[in-house]
Amino acid sequence: MKQQIQVDENGYYGQFGGAYIPEMLYPNVAQLQKEYISIMEDADFQKEYKYLLKDYVGRPSPLYLAQRLSAQIGTEIYLKREDLNHTGAHKINNAIGQVLLAQRLGKKRIIAETGAGQHGVATATVCALKGLECIVYMGEIDIKRQAPNVARMKMLGAKVIPAKSGSKTLKDATNEAIRDWINNPTDTHYVIGSVVGPHPYPDMVARFQSIISEEIRWQLKEKTGSELPTHVIACVGGGSNAAGAFYYFLNEPSVELIAVEAAGLGIHSGHSAATTTLGTPGVLHGSKSIVMQTADGQVVEPHSISAGLDYPGIGPLHAHLFASGRGRFLSATDDQSLKAAFNLTRLEGIIPALESSHALSGLEQVEFPAGSRVVVCLSGRGDKDMDTYMKHMADFE
Repeated sequence: MKQQIQVDENGYYGQFGGAYIPEMLYPNVAQLQKEYISIMEDADFQKEYKYLLKDYVGRPSPLYLAQRLSAQIGTEIYLKREDLNHTGAHKINNAIGQVLLAQRLGKKRIIAETGAGQHGVATATVCALKGLECIVYMGEIDIKRQAPNVARMKMLGAKVIPAKSGSKTLKDATNEAIRDWINNPTDTHYVIGSVVGPHPYPDMVARFQSIISEEIRWQLKEKTGSELPTHVIACVGGGSNAAGAFYYFLNEPSVELIAVEAAGLGIHSGHSAATTTLGTPGVLHGSKSIVMQTADGQVVEPHSISAGLDYPGIGPLHAHLFASGRGRFLSATDDQSLKAAFNLTRLEGIIPALESSHALSGLEQVEFPAGSRVVVCLSGRGDKDMDTYMKHMADFE
């Protein structure tokens, strides 16, 4: 497919992107920039990647017509069931791709960061499959609120190292992973879990996740006779599931792309992660994007009930979609996302991840014209969030 929105040779989407890295990492990042496309397009790589997606992950993930939810909202709603992938989220698509790529680069040691734990579990899973050492950095607070995923990572053989600085969440785990990479530049590959970081990570992760929208197109064609929805909705922290869900619709102007950020306790409460509303252009974790920061460039600590959306920035692709007007950015508070999660559970018998419930809350914020055909990316399953759901269950009975 010819792409009109695509990264340029220096890793920029419009004014956002690039590679802002310390000198110690330059050889690693330069090697990735030079080789990632040729490795990803190699026939043997594609053969192994697609085999694992099909027989190990269980792809294609279903595109499910949610009939009771559709009746409630008053339009046709399909759920892209990434929650049914092996390990329970879309993260496995990218983890498999990057670990296979790391092997071809001769790397023996894998590091990763994780917020909700889904990326950490996915990376630990693929490392177990391939017999590679795996170290996962995770915020100390996230370790407590995502205990089941921490146990899964350890059972898979990964070493989970707590990040104890800052807000002790995803941002700080990313900082610690980058420090590790700087100290171990030769034998280590950093499996970044979202469309953030220095070029080529945003483009590389988006390409690995593009299987989501590639499948949506042919699945929708089979079900409706048309491969184009009217709207695609996905949650955005860093934005990997949204990038994958949007990818093959980026240059289809009839398809409205809707991203839902975490407003936490309220956009202007001081406890939020609504980056496009609160942020300004800046550099975070190796690329230029939109960042929640003070006037002198200090990162503002984010907040979300969802560990996966508790991040003070968005990927450069999403910053470009926002700045250019190609994407529509909404936000959902903790309470709105909880309401959407319990609503889907009671209507369709599906317990979504808290991240996905933010995307679902977007259904309540959009006025859909008659005849709309809406796809919501259900990025992960809610097992990991049961402690949080149990605390709020009485509010929704």
